[in-house]
Amino acid sequence: MDILLVEDDPSVAASVIDGLRNNDLSDLSITHVDAGQKAIDFVLQSSPDLVLLDLGLPDMDGQIVCKTIRETSQLPIIILSARSEELDRVLALEVGADDYLVKPFGMRELVARINAVTRRTNPTDQVAINQSIGPLEIDRRSQRVFVDGSEVHLTSKEFDLLVYLATDPGAVFRRNDIMREVWETEWYQTTKTVDAHIASLRKKLNHQEWIEAVRGVGFRLAINTK
Repeated sequence: MDILLVEDDPSVAASVIDGLRNNDLSDLSITHVDAGQKAIDFVLQSSPDLVLLDLGLPDMDGQIVCKTIRETSQLPIIILSARSEELDRVLALEVGADDYLVKPFGMRELVARINAVTRRTNPTDQVAINQSIGPLEIDRRSQRVFVDGSEVHLTSKEFDLLVYLATDPGAVFRRNDIMREVWETEWYQTTKTVDAHIASLRKKLNHQEWIEAVRGVGFRLAINTK
């Protein structure tokens, strides 16, 4: 696994690198850069498997880096930041981050989140099937989504969320269940993470009515196939 670590604090970077190398991640290669533009250039040139991204960078905010990377790549991005406010998490997710971990964090949790993200972005053959729901087409093997034949570019977590809702179109999925099944965690103190991803999905699919909110409960995929 090729990981790009974007962190301007040398001591934090060294701690993360040592921690990852001591936690049984297979075929691990880590590249460390200390600025946002360096991260963008590296992604364009080398296409790592995953990005660990700090928000407080010297040349630009990490959210700008995340948004810029997301414009050209669907690779997983995990935010590692000391910013613990809910708004910071929601904004990071809205610009394309797949997960958000607040500093200080334990290495076991970081490794678990890396493993969860990579499992989601590298599906096995048993889920390598296509699904069509009205004008919506989901290709699990290639992680591609089409609406009326035109491709819609989603982040890996947005794709996971759509696939989960599509497992039973019309059924209502509770926010806490979505967090557990899609994010494989109940760590978040708020389900605003789900709401932010739902809002992003609606915008990208350009059909606001496809994902319905059931007040006080959760969401359902309710596409009119007529």
